[in-house]
Amino acid sequence: MRKINSKKHAITPLRIFAGLSSFQMLAMFRRGLFYTYLSIYMREFLNMSVFETTLYATFPMITSVICQNFVWGPLSDKLQKRRRLIILGEIIAGIGTFTIWVIHFSFSSLYIAGYVITIGLTFIEIFWSASNIGWSALISDIYPSEKRSKVMGQLQSLGGGGRIIGIFIGGFLYDFGFGFRNGPLFFVASFVMFISAIPMLLVPEGGIDLGIQEMEISLDPDRNNQRSVLIFVIFIVALIFINFGRNSITVPYSQYLSLDSGFNVDSVLLSFIANTRSVAVMMIGFTAGLLSKKLGHSRALIFGTSIGIIALIITATTIYLSLIFVGGFLIGAAEVIIYAASYAIASLLIPARIRAKLFAVYNTTFFLSWGTAGTFISGPLIDFLINNGLSEVFAYQMSFLTGALICFIGLLIFIFLELWLKTHKRNN
Repeated sequence: MRKINSKKHAITPLRIFAGLSSFQMLAMFRRGLFYTYLSIYMREFLNMSVFETTLYATFPMITSVICQNFVWGPLSDKLQKRRRLIILGEIIAGIGTFTIWVIHFSFSSLYIAGYVITIGLTFIEIFWSASNIGWSALISDIYPSEKRSKVMGQLQSLGGGGRIIGIFIGGFLYDFGFGFRNGPLFFVASFVMFISAIPMLLVPEGGIDLGIQEMEISLDPDRNNQRSVLIFVIFIVALIFINFGRNSITVPYSQYLSLDSGFNVDSVLLSFIANTRSVAVMMIGFTAGLLSKKLGHSRALIFGTSIGIIALIITATTIYLSLIFVGGFLIGAAEVIIYAASYAIASLLIPARIRAKLFAVYNTTFFLSWGTAGTFISGPLIDFLINNGLSEVFAYQMSFLTGALICFIGLLIFIFLELWLKTHKRNN
């Protein structure tokens, strides 16, 4: 990485990475602590249906995608500001998270309280999405293309460590009566959002003036590069299927493992299972960049997606808890490989001057999949099968297999794109 000179801030590569990694660890700590148990709280304590529990992820992610694409992405490219958006998003989200608890706790109707959480998280995402798009663009601003997959893998790996700690603490608080209703999980998550803004002070503002001048495939329509636009569109379509398939189980996963008629795990054991995924992210994250470099970004994405499909099939079909741990590990491995490889591909396709705007499109494939896939795929499917007299276990298993099928379709689309590009290259 090129050393960035600044007399005022004495910004060095080590300081930059320390700031980015600290932020990532705090962010993943908060997500592991809060979201691992939120769907269980809404399902078992607030008495919401599986479909309704998916809405806390769907509505906020729709808001995030809209704001990233039409507000924060264009604004970031116009001002070429990244760090300020991250700090702004985290601070407002911290205030909003505490406010959600206050309002939801004031309702005696638990069912209404559940919808307060969903609506509150949706509103928060208006501002939180500024942090998300700022982060995506900032990495490409700072690091040259040959280092992005490596850095992303390392950041994901360190984030996995933060997630492990968050899940263990969240599981302890939830299992011993200090969960969501009385506030502790809201309080800790809110506090972490505030302090996560501090490491970003170690990082440069970003913007293309700090970027590396490199050869990029331009998606600028003014240059009449229609083929590059088509490549990017097909790539995004493939990612939509890949991410919707593997993330369709995100919300139902914890519910499935805690079913009385199934594995019936408690919060502490669930934290160990969830952290198997985090351990995989930590272990694979530091080698994901090397893997992507050795195999090539495209082959690495194909490899990671294949692992994700296998993980979904194992999770859906096994009756052994030991294989659930194996499936969890493979889910984590697939996650970090897919993220590192796909980010590297996207960063090469996206020109610097509209980096935030098109990274918002790339982020859409991830953010929408975390909620929408559950709301429109797994949630309705599970509720439909249960309402028609089939067992809960079978209903959840069918949703996981459906996710594997959708992920496989995305894999085929991406393989088609690779074959088409190779054929075109040979013919030229």
